[in-house]
Amino acid sequence: MYAWNISGDQFAAYNAHLCGEERSAGTIENYLRHVRTFAAWAGGRPVTRELAAEWKAHLLTQDYAPVTINAMLAALNGFFHFLGRDDCQVKFLKVQRRLFRDAGRELTRPEYERLLAAAQSRGQERLALLMEAICATGIRVSEVKYITVEAARRGRTDISLKGKIRTILIPAKLCRKLLKYAQKHKTASGEIFLTRSGKSLSRRQIWAELKRLCKYAGVEPSKVFPHNLRHLFATTFYKACRDIVKLADVLGHSSIETTRLYLAASGAEHARQMERLGLVS
Repeated sequence: MYAWNISGDQFAAYNAHLCGEERSAGTIENYLRHVRTFAAWAGGRPVTRELAAEWKAHLLTQDYAPVTINAMLAALNGFFHFLGRDDCQVKFLKVQRRLFRDAGRELTRPEYERLLAAAQSRGQERLALLMEAICATGIRVSEVKYITVEAARRGRTDISLKGKIRTILIPAKLCRKLLKYAQKHKTASGEIFLTRSGKSLSRRQIWAELKRLCKYAGVEPSKVFPHNLRHLFATTFYKACRDIVKLADVLGHSSIETTRLYLAASGAEHARQMERLGLVS
């Protein structure tokens, strides 16, 4: 085991490696940000396993959620593995699977409907339709580019991610709205959700527009981000069919354990279940 320093060339090579693995743009952005956070904290000190373990201990003092710390460690361990320095990797925190969701971060259906109404009343037609597209299909924000004019005409879209292709059905009512929007904006083919200059909407732009909408909808900003629309789709879909395997396929999860996280009961539901046990006289 020997100490070494992180270089800009290593960052660039890691970025190229993640792109080659067909990781999503959001995943690549997060991984590189976490590695840069470590590098900034290290302040030029030679990298060793002891230094990485010291950073892990530092993160525990910074009010991060355990799952966030593990995500940061995963990014750093991935970087070390890419460089052939597995000897510097650190162990993840042991986190018990959550029994219920945090109500402070869960978007409810009435809140979703208020967001839609606020966007429509403010003339934000693209944002309102985008929310409906994500929430009605369960796609990731990085997969919005697959909502095309051709897909709306067919009523389905094929999404390619990490070498796998899954087919997503688009509800007929949504297809009609998408085609009407495309016609209005003179989009004859290709992606439907574009900027004024004709470029794809970025994840960051979508996130920012949703956050700005919160105050007009009366919804807590902590509950509003694109992935929560996907969560709302998942819980609504499961209540309708009670088939977790089918839901995992629709969401593009390789493991049902990931899907289970989406379906954890709310804190209030969990409390009601405990009360119904009737074990207190």
